[in-house]
Amino acid sequence: MTTTYNNLFMDLRAGLRAAGVEMATLEARELTCFATGKSREELVRDGALYASPELERRAHDLLKRRLAGEPVAYLIGEWEFYGLPLDISTDVLIPRTDTEVLVSQAIDFCRTLGECRVLDLCAGSGCVGLALASQVQRARVVLGEVSEAALKICRQNIRRTGLSGRAVSMQIDARRKPSPALGEFRCIVSNPPYIPAGDIDTLDPAVRDYEPRLALDGGEDGLDFYRDIVEKWRQALSPGGRLYFEVGAGQADRVLRIMRSVGFGDIQVVKDTNDTPRVVFGTLCTSV
Repeated sequence: MTTTYNNLFMDLRAGLRAAGVEMATLEARELTCFATGKSREELVRDGALYASPELERRAHDLLKRRLAGEPVAYLIGEWEFYGLPLDISTDVLIPRTDTEVLVSQAIDFCRTLGECRVLDLCAGSGCVGLALASQVQRARVVLGEVSEAALKICRQNIRRTGLSGRAVSMQIDARRKPSPALGEFRCIVSNPPYIPAGDIDTLDPAVRDYEPRLALDGGEDGLDFYRDIVEKWRQALSPGGRLYFEVGAGQADRVLRIMRSVGFGDIQVVKDTNDTPRVVFGTLCTSV
């Protein structure tokens, strides 16, 4: 039986809602657009037209995979973050809205600096660094990532966003001391792995079974990367520079103490839209 594009979208939305998917409308739209090869605007424009049986089958196959737990971003190979459409694969974490708080805080600081170098450590898809580069024209951003597969996605996203003049990707291990040849940065931002290793198997299956463990595992207490970065990477910060972290629920106070112990001052904690402490940042004291 033939169906219109609009009815196809509503069928997918109903299936997602019945399964308790929180963002059913958004996900149904993205799946319908991907299955039919239409943009969001074209889907609205052509809503009353009929989709072919082949496209209908494709859309329902995608719905089945989504209901089996596969995240939409991996199904369609892209996701939007801070207004930027980005390539996404199972080699990188899916950008979350909560992480936009990290970006906004770093943008506010970088806009006060004039020309500045910024490092995005544990860059993954490059979403944080690229969002910052898109908003701060005089910033030059290095996307540092240890995974070669993730770096491939970074490079794709630099091209896709048209930011090749402001951003570059480099293979960097956040848990090792930086080479002096890397130079100094006025700002370092990082959304590192912060899930305690023992908690990973208890995560939602969409995260546990699909997102890369390398980008999740923060060690026994989830704080390994924070300790390594504040100790080893402060030498890559200019005096008076700032280090910005995203943190997991319940980790803000411990990360604050880690930063304070090695000489960061004026440390602040910022909550996300769910009132959860999500960002911790501090300034490198000039005496360090």
